[in-house]
Amino acid sequence: MIVSADPISGAKERIGWLAVNVNANDIATFGVEPAFFLSCLLFPEKADERMLETICSDMDQAAKNLGIAIIGGHSEVTPGLTNPIVVGCAVGLTEKDNYVTAGGAKPRDNLILTKTAGIEGTAILAHERNKQMEDALPRTLLLNARKFYDRISVVKDALTAFKTGGVNAMHDPTEGGISGGIHEMADAANLGVKIFKDRIAVARETVETSRLFDIDPLQLISSGALLIASKPKFTAKILKRLNEEKIEASVIGEFLDSPRTRLLINEKGKETKLIRPEQDHLWKALQDV
Repeated sequence: MIVSADPISGAKERIGWLAVNVNANDIATFGVEPAFFLSCLLFPEKADERMLETICSDMDQAAKNLGIAIIGGHSEVTPGLTNPIVVGCAVGLTEKDNYVTAGGAKPRDNLILTKTAGIEGTAILAHERNKQMEDALPRTLLLNARKFYDRISVVKDALTAFKTGGVNAMHDPTEGGISGGIHEMADAANLGVKIFKDRIAVARETVETSRLFDIDPLQLISSGALLIASKPKFTAKILKRLNEEKIEASVIGEFLDSPRTRLLINEKGKETKLIRPEQDHLWKALQDV
């Protein structure tokens, strides 16, 4: 039994959708299909029945899309809250030892990234800072950014890679974005890492959003992207299978022996330390009003 729990606290829109998908992602990164979901819904005192119905409806739709059964939960009004919080818990079942963890990477493993950096952060900001973005960015770009919620799931990414073979570890970069997720994988395996910045895909919507709020897209919460440590001889096969499933992916670096070596190499070949985020840049953008 693979179990994971995560809260949704930095968003107001579609938090039921996020809760199911983010928790399902945590199960899928083990290479296991998520099967069950429970939730604890905490509401501010100003909440009404419509808020409850909206969140539950979003959870229902997300669960149906992934083939997950919602098997229980709890809701309450909690004094002191200004926005609702959804704490989710997902469960998956598998045979003994038929899974990977975030800490299984080996030296010289390739590091694959699916999709793009900052997906969840872009979606949240497009909703929470809609007026500010509407005044500064093209309308089409903003509408596309709001649709980034539909890219949040990595269940297909993770199960496709795991079933292909050669996967030593997987991790979905949430708080701290791509940079934080890479550090977490390297920490868990006690390894170093070398990352090529120009190989990390960043959507135009995320580039423009990050420029507007003066934030780093590599430090922006990135649910929807998946980090995969693969044995080098399996990398091409994994990329091919992901491509066949219409999931964009690329090799962005490799793991190294020394845990003290964490490098980011820019477009000109200059080496700098890979930043370890002190705070997810979503919070920086939300606080900078």
